[in-house]
Amino acid sequence: MIASCRADDPAFYDALRGAGLPVGDLYGPAQRYFVMSEANRPVAFGGIAGDGTDRLLRSLVVVQTARGIGMGSRMIAALIDEARRDGATRLWLLTTDAADFFAGNGWRVADRADAPPAIATAPQFVSLCPATATLLVRELAE
Repeated sequence: MIASCRADDPAFYDALRGAGLPVGDLYGPAQRYFVMSEANRPVAFGGIAGDGTDRLLRSLVVVQTARGIGMGSRMIAALIDEARRDGATRLWLLTTDAADFFAGNGWRVADRADAPPAIATAPQFVSLCPATATLLVRELAE
């Protein structure tokens, strides 16, 4: 189960910084963030950006003490459920070091030239992530 999370939540910000993920655009438009907790302690965070049928999964991070036990996969599943409920039909993401993890969770590598405008104009695509970042996509059909 996930709950809404504010972009300025100190635990979220610290987890992102600790993982070397961008924090410069957390306050952009049409971005929603979520936290997954166990025993009243946050174990994973993630966000969905955009408002059309194509959305960007962003800022997925598992806190250091909860890594390696499936929390990232659980958070992906919860974010997919949120995106579906909100009308998304595809989720996209950019990563510099976790393509294999996402591929193991049902994502496929996509050519950057195939990104729809809603994704290709996102700050992560344009400037925050390097051009060498891998673009992945996941269809949300049930």
